[in-house]
Amino acid sequence: MTDYSNSPDLKGSVLGQSTDYIDQYTPSLLFPIARKLNRDALAIAEDALPFKGQDSWTGYELSWLNSKGKPVVAIGTFVFPCQSSHIIESKSFKLYLNSFNQTRFASFDKVKAALTSDLSAAVNAGVVVTLYTADDYNCLPFTALPGTCIDELDITISNYEIDARSLRHASTQHVTETLHSHLLKSNCLITSQPDWASIIIRYTGQQICHESLLKYLISFRTHNEFHEQCVERIYCDLMQQLALQELEVYARYTRRGGLDINPYRATNNDQIPFNVKINRQ
Repeated sequence: MTDYSNSPDLKGSVLGQSTDYIDQYTPSLLFPIARKLNRDALAIAEDALPFKGQDSWTGYELSWLNSKGKPVVAIGTFVFPCQSSHIIESKSFKLYLNSFNQTRFASFDKVKAALTSDLSAAVNAGVVVTLYTADDYNCLPFTALPGTCIDELDITISNYEIDARSLRHASTQHVTETLHSHLLKSNCLITSQPDWASIIIRYTGQQICHESLLKYLISFRTHNEFHEQCVERIYCDLMQQLALQELEVYARYTRRGGLDINPYRATNNDQIPFNVKINRQ
């Protein structure tokens, strides 16, 4: 099991600590974490990533004051390229968003500009920010996941340690297939709090044994790692063990602290092609 809890990169983190809520705009609350922290363990070179993709966050608890002191509420989406050098620690993101609460902004555009500037500076890459009003009910509609759900397979599990070598092919037939599961669960790297997700896997290559894939996904149940790191581990394990021609891995994690995180990694696509949102979010 991966354990970075004593890493110097995480010193100063607010995860697992009691913190005061600051309600005046404070960009310095953002706590970046180097992606390299996990990629070294996966033997991923920063200048030669084996995948493309994005991390799409949704913020459901965003509010500020207008120029007359009247509260405004919004929903925000924040898209980080996987090529960024850093990710944002989720609790620090929550504290940062809460710092807008008693700060006056003249318009949505001013808030969007501040969010875009601060987040892009923190991760060393361009972040795309979109804000929606509370009445924009069509901005994030619930949808069914594409492909075949593998959760009803009759399997027996006795070991919850990740073993990528257990992944195997079902046949020599080459297929293009979309699968999904709602049984992905991992744990926060620092606090060990549970992180729940549904995951989509679309691939082209020799057909994957569905039972071995489901067992592999369930084996993350006791694994401690950040959302983005879990998805990169899944992507790398599938590619290395099964020699797939193309692969997309997209996890929709349920929200915690008013935020959900949805990492996507793919062989060829930079942007998330799946317009989905699970009902657990």
